[in-house]
Amino acid sequence: MKARVLITGAAGFLGSHLCDKFFNEGFDVIAMDNLITGDLRNLAHLNGKENFTFLHHDVTNFTHVSGRLDHILHFASPASPIDYLRIPIQTLKVGSIGIHRLLGLAKDKGARITIASTSEVYGDPEVHPQTEEYWGSVNPVGPRGVYDEAKRFQEAITTAYHTYHGIETRIARIFNTYGPRMRLNDGRALPAFIGQSLRGENITVFGDGSQTRSFCYVDDLIEGIYKLHFSEETRPVNLGNPVEITILDFAKEVLKLTGANVKIVHKDLPTDDPKKRRPDITRAKDVLNWSPTIDRAEGLKRTFEYFRTLSKEDLHKNEHKDFAAYIKK
Repeated sequence: MKARVLITGAAGFLGSHLCDKFFNEGFDVIAMDNLITGDLRNLAHLNGKENFTFLHHDVTNFTHVSGRLDHILHFASPASPIDYLRIPIQTLKVGSIGIHRLLGLAKDKGARITIASTSEVYGDPEVHPQTEEYWGSVNPVGPRGVYDEAKRFQEAITTAYHTYHGIETRIARIFNTYGPRMRLNDGRALPAFIGQSLRGENITVFGDGSQTRSFCYVDDLIEGIYKLHFSEETRPVNLGNPVEITILDFAKEVLKLTGANVKIVHKDLPTDDPKKRRPDITRAKDVLNWSPTIDRAEGLKRTFEYFRTLSKEDLHKNEHKDFAAYIKK
């Protein structure tokens, strides 16, 4: 009998890749999404297949799955700045009410649950690189607070359920990830840079571009999440690529890759934008035997090839492209 897994946020970027992973590993996959930011096209290749079911449902409402349920992965949440600034209440609800519903479901079914946390729990860090022991520097009432604090609460209630009720929990602290199925205009650097290049627009870098990020290709991340879920590690685990690069240098890499005849222009840095971001993945190496294997050049090439296949309508779809102006509203 196949093990059954529920994946929330299944029509999103990471959720859809997780559906692929568990389906290919022989699981009976139940995909759940309210489609507030997800896209059913990300799951079209699985639609109609045996052992795959899609449920259009909002996890902040009562959530029930009939029959046995062995595993839950909670990846339902707006993840890009544009999304969580546009729908702040829903972002807070899915990280509080939503996780409460799913932890209750895990308790009822005796299922193991992995939650998608984020490097944003570290805020604008005073410790670099960031280790799991660092508690972070977060502004709870700033524009990013709706996302940061939702994820911090999610970690707290998950830990409480593990400690008090004894359910099996795993916490993945996910750093910047990229790859196919990202939305072009969601406020994150990589899709924004590639989208602007493909449209023949100048590439927008916020501030002087000296802020750093560390970019992990999606295949590596999904493998890390899978290993974490089936490990015995209940503490938070950083998952990301520790190779750090400034945003300005990253924009230059994308410009070289795309060959676009455009310029790099600068705009004001958004409020509370983290100045540095790089994971310490010592714990992941030690307890999961995991580290990224796909370098940035190869990952960018694969991602660019995916974006080149998008329709003209997708390429020009407006999702508040002027992030700096939007975040200061």
